[in-house]
Amino acid sequence: MKALVYLGSGSVEIRERQFPDIARRDDVLVRVTGTGVCGTDRKILLGRFPARPGVVLGHEAVGVVEATGPDVTTVRPADRVVVNPTLFCGGCPPCRRGATNFCQHKRGTEVGVDRDGTYADYVVLPERFTERLPEGMRFRQAVLVEPLACVLNNVLAADVSFGDTVAVLGAGPIGVLTGLVAARRARRVVVVESDPYRLATAKAAFTHVVDGGGADPTDTVVAAGDGQRPEVVFDTTGTAVERALRLVADGGRVVGMGFDATYSTLMTPMYLTSHGISLIGAGDYRADVFPVAVDLARELPLESLVTHEFPLERHQDAFGLLAWREAGYGAMKVVIRSDPAPVGADGWPASDR
Repeated sequence: MKALVYLGSGSVEIRERQFPDIARRDDVLVRVTGTGVCGTDRKILLGRFPARPGVVLGHEAVGVVEATGPDVTTVRPADRVVVNPTLFCGGCPPCRRGATNFCQHKRGTEVGVDRDGTYADYVVLPERFTERLPEGMRFRQAVLVEPLACVLNNVLAADVSFGDTVAVLGAGPIGVLTGLVAARRARRVVVVESDPYRLATAKAAFTHVVDGGGADPTDTVVAAGDGQRPEVVFDTTGTAVERALRLVADGGRVVGMGFDATYSTLMTPMYLTSHGISLIGAGDYRADVFPVAVDLARELPLESLVTHEFPLERHQDAFGLLAWREAGYGAMKVVIRSDPAPVGADGWPASDR
């Protein structure tokens, strides 16, 4: 089968890989329809997030069940599914207390990082990491379920309440999803973005949007919040925790969401204690959050975030729209299609209906 393989040092190449076999009784073979390009994929290519050379990249995937092991009961061939790429063992102390996203046995299990991912024709996963999609859920909704699960986990960790003003730093797909989810509870959501393309997208989705380029936007954000600093600030960029700490109200919460191994900041613990600020790192998502994301995906305007689709062979074009080695973005959510068939009125390729 065709697969997009990470070679290290920002290099990828389409290669022929062995067709994945069902080796365990609970394995599910999924024919991949498409995979969203995640910010993590981009940062792997830029050297800002570690990945194993030789691995097949990609993890935000949807597809159709091709075959199953004899013990599989929750899905069957021809079912449309979304992949849950956050694998866990279920038996270590974090897993037993429900923190499956911090499983102690992650080495070799992170799909698209150190376990072969979904920029490929097929992928095999244990049954519990494939979630059957509701009837009528469209392809462009389903491909955003995995990032939506990440967002849900972080919004829940922030304990957003109806009286809160929330600031979201960054208006990429994760930032927009964070704003959409937070807006279901918060009093007000203010989105901050500096990239012109994504700033325009944010303005179409939210009432309060601030241009974060140039001067410190704190005063503008405060003005958008009726003169008050936000009680909750989400850094969805991975490089703005310091700005978030300066922006948040006393007694507020800052949530670091983005992944960027090259970013660091000097922080005085006394600043947190004297201002009563909680700095939260929630990670991606627990196992129980993923099916909630599947349900919530039906209620949010997710399809509008998918701005571009490319076949696997045009992966360089896909990455190029996401500021890959160039200044500025040219897309929101980009999808790399393993199945190049045109999408029909029901939102799925003809071969997947």
